[in-house]
Amino acid sequence: MVQAVVIGAGPAGLMAAEQLAEAGHSVLVAEAKPSVARKFLMAGKSGLNLTKDEPPETLMRSYDNAVDWLRPMITAFDAQAVQHWARGLGQTLFTGSTGRVFPEAMKASPLLRAWLARLDAAGVEIKTRWRWKGWEADALVFATPDGPQNLTAAVTVLALGGASWARLGSDGHWAQILSGRGVDLAPFEPANSALSVDWSPHMQPHFGAALKSVRWMAGGLESRGEAAISATGLEGGGLYTLTPALRKGQPLYVNLVPDLDQQSLQARWSSKKSKTTFSQWLRKSLNLSPQKIAVFHEMAKRSHLPLPGDVAVLKKLPILHAGLRPMDEAISTAGGVKRSALDDGLMLRSMPGVFCAGEMMDWEAPTGGYLLTACLATGRWAGRAAADWLDQDR
Repeated sequence: MVQAVVIGAGPAGLMAAEQLAEAGHSVLVAEAKPSVARKFLMAGKSGLNLTKDEPPETLMRSYDNAVDWLRPMITAFDAQAVQHWARGLGQTLFTGSTGRVFPEAMKASPLLRAWLARLDAAGVEIKTRWRWKGWEADALVFATPDGPQNLTAAVTVLALGGASWARLGSDGHWAQILSGRGVDLAPFEPANSALSVDWSPHMQPHFGAALKSVRWMAGGLESRGEAAISATGLEGGGLYTLTPALRKGQPLYVNLVPDLDQQSLQARWSSKKSKTTFSQWLRKSLNLSPQKIAVFHEMAKRSHLPLPGDVAVLKKLPILHAGLRPMDEAISTAGGVKRSALDDGLMLRSMPGVFCAGEMMDWEAPTGGYLLTACLATGRWAGRAAADWLDQDR
């Protein structure tokens, strides 16, 4: 019998464990992988974006349909609180021009080492290579290097992640266990996902290059941000915020000249010299990069647009693609445990004493610090609610 078991050692799980330990409870964290927080460390390889330093209401808008659900949790642990927490772990932070907050070290490992040391000092025990298999009667069942282990916990926090990047631990296998217990789940879907594009051979020289200073549009969503051209399609923060619309099959468009209005664009076209080719005009008059010009010609040909044709298409060029990349390649997923299955403390209504946190719940957010902020906030919320649950039994 242990007081509290946290299953999953990502940011949400570790935050829940810390709250339980601070409340004076003994905590065991079980992690299926050989080491903890693998997805967190991977995210930190490109610069650990901790949060977005912006007004609270602006921050909250990024949680779309889940905004009302997550509001109290993120209000209690907002962008300022995330920064205070990171500084408390010895991290010096800076805020970029877009409001994104990073550690000066630009990686996750120093922060994680300091956090694990603090958890260890608080008495939190972490078991790796412990894969959760479900329940046997009231006991949690784990497959471990030493054989099956059964634990009876007074309280359990599940922080099992979504269903992307399975090699890092988020494989979504837990969904079968919970659905078998009658927990209401939304199907997993890719979020913050790249697009598949079957490029012609003419695009190969541009693989790895980015489309910058563009505006993307899908459904009612718009995003000003870059996307890289890869061998398999397009990927990057500029597109990720449009994933909800793209999942629904909404067409995708790109504005290649977002800083040039329609009238100015037409005026430049009208003043073109007769001997100037269309590609020369794109390069010299509009200063389009080789990547923009290549994508324009690629998509104009696919859409059977007459060239030079109506130059207004530069402001709404259709991007013909083969849909989102496979879910396991997505940065995160939508779907998971529905709000209706949880009470206000993130405890499963059908399973008293079992709480959920992080990406395994049915919410999504774009990259840019929003994902990590919500994972930390929901982990903190669930950990505190679990501690309160234990205290009621004392």
